[in-house]
Amino acid sequence: MILICLAFVLSAGLTLYFSHPKTFLCILDKPNERSLHEQPTPVTGGVAILLACAITLFLVDLFYFPIQDYSWLFFSCFLIAIISFIDDCRQIFIPYRLLIHCVAAILLLWNYDFGILFELEIPKFLQITISFLFIVWMTNLYNFMDGMDGFAGGMAIFGFGTFAILGGLADQQLFMWLNLIITSSVGGFLIFNFPPAKIFMGDVGASSLGFLAAAFSLWGNHDGIFSLWIALLIFSPFIVDATVTLLRRLLAGEKIWLAHKSHYYQRLVQIGWGHKRTVLWEYALM
Repeated sequence: MILICLAFVLSAGLTLYFSHPKTFLCILDKPNERSLHEQPTPVTGGVAILLACAITLFLVDLFYFPIQDYSWLFFSCFLIAIISFIDDCRQIFIPYRLLIHCVAAILLLWNYDFGILFELEIPKFLQITISFLFIVWMTNLYNFMDGMDGFAGGMAIFGFGTFAILGGLADQQLFMWLNLIITSSVGGFLIFNFPPAKIFMGDVGASSLGFLAAAFSLWGNHDGIFSLWIALLIFSPFIVDATVTLLRRLLAGEKIWLAHKSHYYQRLVQIGWGHKRTVLWEYALM
């Protein structure tokens, strides 16, 4: 419990520090025609989340559970975070960013058996292919959905928090504690991201959380903690909106790699609901 509180306090403190425009690592997201915010806002909240997680995980490994067996999971997430941080600093050619996402997914599936989907009676190669696409899609869709104050953070707290509860019920202590640490770290960030947001999580936070959501979904499914369908249901507010919006834009012949404001949550904000009312309704759906 002490380490869970530590993750929260570390994240809150780092987020507060990064929320000041003149601090170290300050990267500002300036409003444009596709934004829902009106003021330049720091986007380094994700750095605070990941630093809080990393410090707490180091202490977990030191005093509680050995986590070296999952070093490839953390290294893959680190790759996602690095390319995302560069993208926050300066726009990266999309295929390069997608390539790193694919490499991270391959590293995860190569080193663990997470890609085996017991629910699907199909060849192993197809199971792994589906798992690969799931990881890459979750990594990107979480980033797509991070466009409203408090939204991505709230989804993370609900999603990883539920994973932690399910892990505890299944007596999977390491799985439970890792998810609790992520939940607590995001909670510290959300204090300053709830509408009106003083800081955003940026690509670093959104892409990393999307990757981790996919990884823990596959891990939980593989170890019999829950069915993959349960994980999809937990993150359905993001999965449904992002997937339906992508398909709709594809059918309309739009350039899907360009930023836009046609997600359902964005439409609610634009018709006058505002960030706070919309995000509270989204929390209710979660």
